[in-house]
Amino acid sequence: MLIALLVIIVAIVIFGPQLWTRRVFARYSEPRPDYPGTGGDLARHLLSQLDMEHIKVETTEKGDHYDPETKTIRLMPDHFSGKSLTAITIAAHEVGHAIQDRIDFRPLAERTRLVRFAQGAEKVGAMVMMGIPIATALTRTPSAGILVMVAGMATMGIATLVHLVTLPVEWDASFRRALPILQQRNYLSPDDMRGARRILIAAALTYVAASLASLLNLWRWIAFLRR
Repeated sequence: MLIALLVIIVAIVIFGPQLWTRRVFARYSEPRPDYPGTGGDLARHLLSQLDMEHIKVETTEKGDHYDPETKTIRLMPDHFSGKSLTAITIAAHEVGHAIQDRIDFRPLAERTRLVRFAQGAEKVGAMVMMGIPIATALTRTPSAGILVMVAGMATMGIATLVHLVTLPVEWDASFRRALPILQQRNYLSPDDMRGARRILIAAALTYVAASLASLLNLWRWIAFLRR
C-alpha cells in the first residue's frame, strides 16, 4: 500500500507539471488578430530595440531555444509564425537568453559548457552500460560489472546536474528579462501579462519535473548498487 502511494505521488510530481504545461500552452495558443506581429516578429523587433541585430531568428523542429554558439534564437513553427500569447511569451523568453549571453550571465555560460560535456558523456554512458554483460562475462566476476555500472551511472548523473543548473537560468530569462520588457514597454495588456506569467511558470515547472525525474532515476541506480 505504501509503495503504491509513493508511486502515485512520484507520478503526480513528475507528470503533473507536464500535463499542466500542455493545458496552459493550449489555452493561450489561440490566434490573436489584435497582435501586430508573430512571435518571430516580436523577437526580431526586441533584438533591434536592444541593439542586438546580429542575433538571428530561425524556425526549428527541435524545441524553442537560444544557441549562444551561433547567436541564434530558434522557435517552433507555431511560435515563430503564430500570433498567440504563447508565441509572444516564448519569443520574449528566448530573447531573455540572448540578453543573458550579451551580459555574460555566468550561469548561462556554465550551462552551455555543461550541456556540451553532457551530450558526449551520455553517449559514453550508454555504451558503458551496454558493456556490463560483456565485462562480467569476460572477467567472470560480478565486481567488474559493478565497476562498469558505476562508471555508466556517473555519466548519467551529469544529466541530473544539467537539469538542476538549467532551472535558475530559465527563471532568470523569464522573470528578470522577458516579463519586465513586456510590461515596461506595454507590449501586453495587464490581463495578457497575467497569462504570460502563467505560461512562464508552467514552462519552469517542466524543468522542475525533469530534475526530479533525473534524480529519481539516479536514486534507482544507487539503490540497485547497494543491494
